[in-house]
Amino acid sequence: MGHILSRDTRSIQKWFVEIIVEELDWPAQTMFQHLVEMYLSLSCPTDNCDLHFKVSRDHYSGYPLTVEGFAYLWAGARASYGVSRGKVCYEMKILEEIAVKHLPSSEPDPHVVRIGWSLDSCSTQLGEEAFSFGYGGTGKKSSDCKFEDYGEKFGENDVIGCFIDFDAGGEKVEMAFSKNGVWLDVGFRASREELAGRPLFPHVLVKNCAIEFNFGQKEEPFHPPPEGYIFIQTLGIEDRTRGAVGPASKADCEILMMVGLPACGKTTWASKHTESHPEKKYNTLGTNAIMEKMKVMGLRRQKNYAGRWDVLIQQATQCLNRLIQIAARKRRNYILDQTNVYGSAQRRKMRPFEGFQRKAIVICPTEEDFKERTLRQTDEQGKDVPDQAVLEMKANFVLPELSDFLEEVFFVELQREEADKLVKEYNEEGRKAGPPPDKRYDNRPGGFRGNGGGYQRYDDRGGPRGGVGYQSRDAGGHRRGNNRGGYNGNRWGGNGNYREGGSAPRSSGYNRSAPYSKGAYNQVTMDTSVCLSVSAH
Repeated sequence: MGHILSRDTRSIQKWFVEIIVEELDWPAQTMFQHLVEMYLSLSCPTDNCDLHFKVSRDHYSGYPLTVEGFAYLWAGARASYGVSRGKVCYEMKILEEIAVKHLPSSEPDPHVVRIGWSLDSCSTQLGEEAFSFGYGGTGKKSSDCKFEDYGEKFGENDVIGCFIDFDAGGEKVEMAFSKNGVWLDVGFRASREELAGRPLFPHVLVKNCAIEFNFGQKEEPFHPPPEGYIFIQTLGIEDRTRGAVGPASKADCEILMMVGLPACGKTTWASKHTESHPEKKYNTLGTNAIMEKMKVMGLRRQKNYAGRWDVLIQQATQCLNRLIQIAARKRRNYILDQTNVYGSAQRRKMRPFEGFQRKAIVICPTEEDFKERTLRQTDEQGKDVPDQAVLEMKANFVLPELSDFLEEVFFVELQREEADKLVKEYNEEGRKAGPPPDKRYDNRPGGFRGNGGGYQRYDDRGGPRGGVGYQSRDAGGHRRGNNRGGYNGNRWGGNGNYREGGSAPRSSGYNRSAPYSKGAYNQVTMDTSVCLSVSAH
């Protein structure tokens, strides 16, 4: 069908559409013709971007959530189609630098965009791994997390042209950029042999900025491309490559809930499993994954954060709450990378994902291996969870069972019989230690992994105490929408504000109407447009 609907076969396309349309009533005719239009265009689909990146209804523009902790996060999106031959280009305009007055004045580069190309298998963190090439608004280019000076700084209202030349002589594929129509020269040269014919896709990574793409769908470009380059949208379907498409239904989606004590190996297993199954495009949900999106120049925040670490961790946990709520409404595959040792937490966290394939992945290493891993993590990253918190988790550790909210349970290391014996020993050890004194760990700016509070990500119980402690219901829970408002009530069709995506007062958000705000986040379409994606990774 892709070839029948190619721009290079207009007569066949017209004949094909007319035959089908004649058999449909008027409403069905209109819908079918709309689907054909969408199928032909290249745009930003909703299945290959970060959960906190919102794509407009036309799939050619978008912006990130910026409320509270989200303002620290990068949000990325990749186009629906890539290319592996010819001289191809596209444009990106920064429509607005969104107000984020809640960020501290010490925050480096609160508004920045990185634009370029990447393989479909790369993460959304453009420029931070191999075969991911980005030019950033700070006047830097990066690939494989190596940053170098390049071009000029750019910001609000600037238009960046992105050009890729597969016809360049020699063994290299060349990538160049322009700013407001001024050529900035070649920024990257990628090995043709190492690319091995794999297509590169338009890719954007934003921090608190609204952006718009021109893949060639506009009647007139922002700036004419150099001679020989054509917009990616004008290529026939046979000359572009479709990126991976997300699951067709909830029944095709899976969520893997990690279960295990801190430092037992959950994140390591999740990373390896994701790498081993690229076709699944797993989204990892966890505070660790949130912190990865808070990097500055490719470096984790622990290395260069001047503020209170416990406050940042608390905000990251609130971001995770929101992302889990969003995730339950999206057709993607997920790994929930938290401890999840409390039986109540296992049930509470899986219930919103009804209709998914819900599986538990239990990691119970031997006591010797567990101690070794804990020491190694402490040496490499600092003390993440206080000993008393681990003891309380041990006291309440419950191995998951098959139930109405879990279809499968897998044991990665010790199998159920051995794991059950070990967990009973944990229960006894934890109970003998007794409960911690009231408030002992609440709101404490202590020194756990970089200045405190880091153990929030090990929420499980959703207990009543709240605060900064690991028992806080805010630490990964789903029972309530945090931070003043729900995700759906927003400027995309509701009464909320631009930053919040909820029902906060108008004074706290961005409310002006804009062409890129008229859309629905959850729209599903047939899509051959080069457009922005909103799923996996």
